[in-house]
Amino acid sequence: MDMLLQALASLLTFESFITVLVGVSAGLLIGSLPGLTATMALAVLLPFTFSMEALQGLIALGAVYMGAIYGGAFTAILINTPGTPSSIATTFDGYPMARQGRAYEALAAATIASVVGGLVGVAFLLVLAPPLARLAVAFGPAEMFWVAMLGLTLVASLSSDSLLKGLLGGCIGMLLSTIGVSPVGGETRFTFGFPPLQGGVELIVALIGLFVIPELLTMAAEGRGALSKEGGFGKSHVSILQVAKRIFTKPVNLIRSCLIGQLIAIIPGAGGNVTSLVAYNEARRFSKDPDSFGKGNVDGVVASESSNNVMVAGSMVPLLTLGIPGAPPDAIILGVLLLHGLRPGLDLFTETGVLTNGFILSMGLAALMLLPVGLIGGRLIHRVVIKTPYYFLMPCIAMVTILGTFALRNSLLDVGIMLILGSAGYFLRLIGIHAAPIVLGLILGGIAEQGYVQTMLAAVIDPIPWLRLVSNPLSKVLAGLVVIGAATALLPAWLERRGLLDKVSSKAGGDA
Repeated sequence: MDMLLQALASLLTFESFITVLVGVSAGLLIGSLPGLTATMALAVLLPFTFSMEALQGLIALGAVYMGAIYGGAFTAILINTPGTPSSIATTFDGYPMARQGRAYEALAAATIASVVGGLVGVAFLLVLAPPLARLAVAFGPAEMFWVAMLGLTLVASLSSDSLLKGLLGGCIGMLLSTIGVSPVGGETRFTFGFPPLQGGVELIVALIGLFVIPELLTMAAEGRGALSKEGGFGKSHVSILQVAKRIFTKPVNLIRSCLIGQLIAIIPGAGGNVTSLVAYNEARRFSKDPDSFGKGNVDGVVASESSNNVMVAGSMVPLLTLGIPGAPPDAIILGVLLLHGLRPGLDLFTETGVLTNGFILSMGLAALMLLPVGLIGGRLIHRVVIKTPYYFLMPCIAMVTILGTFALRNSLLDVGIMLILGSAGYFLRLIGIHAAPIVLGLILGGIAEQGYVQTMLAAVIDPIPWLRLVSNPLSKVLAGLVVIGAATALLPAWLERRGLLDKVSSKAGGDA
């Protein structure tokens, strides 16, 4: 407690407040630009922290991290383009809300959910870091395989029109994840004799191509902007207090999403893209009106944004306790810790507890700073999107998209892949295959393959090798969750095909 009070005192300085404010603002700007991820933002900022004191450098990195993850919601809501991978699920309901003239309501909900998610993640990190770190260690290859399979059951919830088309999209994404060098055996696959493809399809490249390019082509085909001028802030007369009241008077969705975000965040490699998709799926599954999801339900925005912001501090659990980065941006923060002679582990919380707790508390301050910075920035960004003619807005978005894609690995090949995937995504959208299942398959395909292959290699001497996948209690629990998740997703489709769904609904309505 003494260390915590000293850390709080070291944080309550003018210099720290300015560092957090500038960091959150810079992160929000970078996160809202397609292709410029939180990892890239931290990498760009890293050289500037060399001349700072250890605490100020970590405060700056934490603030940029928090702002970048939140910033991805802006373009996700306003132009249907997730600024960061963790904002994929935000597009599902955020953009329909903006098209309905509820842009401010969506942005306010995203802001409130992000603030709450950030604060919950910090609270978990302060109180539960050691026991959660032990849980993270329990996740081996078999457990990661089942986590990926559990995520793949989300395809059903992302396929609002046709389950078959959703499964087809997921299979396309999984095929894309196999391009390049095998993560375990080292074999080269599907490169068609073109060596640069050995690096595979970068997630951000696919994300930009499948989300941004189809939207730009749709804007060009329809001769309109991303939002109509009537779809502005003023059409829906909703204040932030009304949005907050709606969220907090029905807090189950918010609490559930935060818990999901924290549990997944401690698994190294899962990342915010998985947390937001799982939280969105569960929000839809337990909703009284699941059909409204994907059409402008604010609960979808709350689930996505609260869970992915919990991940910012939540992923620090394995980093600070075990030295294992929970997400790609955490690797940069680990580098800064090592640069200042700080070793993750128990000593980090005892010998340098003031510094460590100051860093953790600064992320809570950054989460609170999202409220004023986000609401002011939201109005400015929305005004630009609304008032800029589409024939100016389209080339600007295209230019930022191409530059952001090229900047990932300084590769023109990535730009070509992005354009090819984007064009294919546009035509796939026309036949009802949307980008979300494809991206989900791409994200989880590699995780599932690596976990499965590593498990099978470890079980070559077993009489029945595949039983190694369910050899311990944790993997059995995860396998059971996969079965339950698949059953609850497929059962409504089966009942509807049999014509039993209406009978069950009418009977339930009669009993009520």
